[in-house]
Amino acid sequence: MNSEAAPAMNRPSPIDADEAALIRAAQKGDHEAFERLVHAYDRGVLQIAMNLLRSPDDAHDIYQEAFLRVFKNLHLFRLDSSFSTWLYRIVTNLCLDQMRKRKTRREESSIVETEDGPRDRLDTVAEGRELGDPQRSLISRQLRSRINRVLDELTDKERLVFELRHYQGMRLRAIGETLGTSEEAAKMCLFRATQKMRVALGDFV
Repeated sequence: MNSEAAPAMNRPSPIDADEAALIRAAQKGDHEAFERLVHAYDRGVLQIAMNLLRSPDDAHDIYQEAFLRVFKNLHLFRLDSSFSTWLYRIVTNLCLDQMRKRKTRREESSIVETEDGPRDRLDTVAEGRELGDPQRSLISRQLRSRINRVLDELTDKERLVFELRHYQGMRLRAIGETLGTSEEAAKMCLFRATQKMRVALGDFV
């Protein structure tokens, strides 16, 4: 699926033969084929939603809604385009809607109340590696907190591009296609987001 890396004249089909056959079967009502499609992309969809929303509950809701929309609209998908781009566009649009709702409610969904007081869900990711080094643990928590704060201050589009590039490893061309814009527009958006992040993290880097 690395079609963006190939020369324009020799670029292979966005969908390989096996995936195309799977999609055709699912479009004809083959539920097993659809389940195989879900299995092929479920981790990627959940990871994108989790990275963007930073809430397991919201991420799972987006995951379910995204595949429900895929199921309902798969018959509209054209096999001359990238299935992953089509799917991830659905996911990012759903995440964008959720992020906008959060802004109106001013939610801080990554913070949860525990018996030991408020806690950031993201702290659990690297917690195991930091237990033996209190200083490293403190710096890491401060850095994550600063990054999260900057992400919240980015525009929705800047945050999406930054997350998709740095956390999902997507290329700018694929990001542009996913967001329905050009590679150059995605590049400029990433530049703005990166500059804001560098200014905010100046004393950490």
